[in-house]
Amino acid sequence: MPISATIADDPAAHPAAGALSRPLLFALTLATGLAIANIYYNQPMLVLMGQELGARATAFVPMATQIGYAAGLFLLVPFGDVVDRKPLIVGQFGLLAMALLLAGIAPSAPMLIAASVLTGLFASVAQQLVPLAAHLSAPEKRGGTVGTVMSGLLIGILLSRTLAGFVAAHWGWRAMFLSAAPVMLLSGMALSAVLPRLPVTDGMPYGRLLASLAHLWRDLPQLRRAALTQAAMFGAFSAFWTVLALRLAQPPFHIGPAGAGLFGVIGAVGVLVAPIAGRIADRHGPYRAIALGCALSVAGWLVLGFWGTLAGMVAGVILLDFAVQATLISQQHIIFALRPEARARINTLFMTTMFIGGALGSALGMQGWQLGGWVPVVGLGLLFSLMAMALRPR
Repeated sequence: MPISATIADDPAAHPAAGALSRPLLFALTLATGLAIANIYYNQPMLVLMGQELGARATAFVPMATQIGYAAGLFLLVPFGDVVDRKPLIVGQFGLLAMALLLAGIAPSAPMLIAASVLTGLFASVAQQLVPLAAHLSAPEKRGGTVGTVMSGLLIGILLSRTLAGFVAAHWGWRAMFLSAAPVMLLSGMALSAVLPRLPVTDGMPYGRLLASLAHLWRDLPQLRRAALTQAAMFGAFSAFWTVLALRLAQPPFHIGPAGAGLFGVIGAVGVLVAPIAGRIADRHGPYRAIALGCALSVAGWLVLGFWGTLAGMVAGVILLDFAVQATLISQQHIIFALRPEARARINTLFMTTMFIGGALGSALGMQGWQLGGWVPVVGLGLLFSLMAMALRPR
């Protein structure tokens, strides 16, 4: 049976492109940042979680969260093309709150890892909001709109570490998850109040919906290049942020979780490039911005490898965050123009591939750290960045 029935053509129920108001854009941007933040709270808290539940097992929490996120992108986000997005989005926020509650009360590392998978799964609601903003935006403003929403995503990624480091240092790591749960409930309630009805006129069986992903991947070479490039970029980005707290805890830094979290504030400088990159893509095309972003990632890792001071770490963070955000916005400018009727599924393929790259970067980064410290991590980041440069769309 179809998962969505045909709905009468009620003009009020079908918001047109260009219907995105500033207040609604702000709500989507804020909700995107709040949702995505949940998959990064764990990173500056790894040391504290390891002290309570065992360092060897809790080392896999970041990877488990990102795998859950990738699964949510693949299994849940495609629904955005075939059902009313409003109840879908609100429901995911409710389930996300429950997953965070489970993480906060987890009595063992395996339970925490399981709760982390669920947190990542339902935090994929952030990627329901990005194509929604693109759908509601006027075509000539789409790059800037996506850039604005993605600036919320970047703020969520980066400042989540600052917040988690502060909360964990003062009240323990469990307090972070337990306080995030009601925030997600409130976010779902707020979106329930402001989102327009977003039904579709066509239903599609779930099996055929998922099968169509393979056809889109096969038929759209620009999507493949964009996705693989961003997977490599995000792998480099994730390798850095996964081991950052561990690196800063050692000489010559001796910085604890709260200090490690403050690096998120520094990295938030990258937010400035998000709307700018979108506007450049609207006016001049996205390919130059992608090449520049790949080059900046290589430069960032060289700085991190050869400038072993706090100033070098700050400079490297800024370069990496500018790089990943510039390429992300520009890649989305390309893919959202490919097939408007399949934006949610295209975003599924793009973001699933990207977060698989992120999970791989987290896992390999942690393994490199355990085997040889910072030098293997830098080598891994450079390798991922050079792969992105070679794979980038042209």
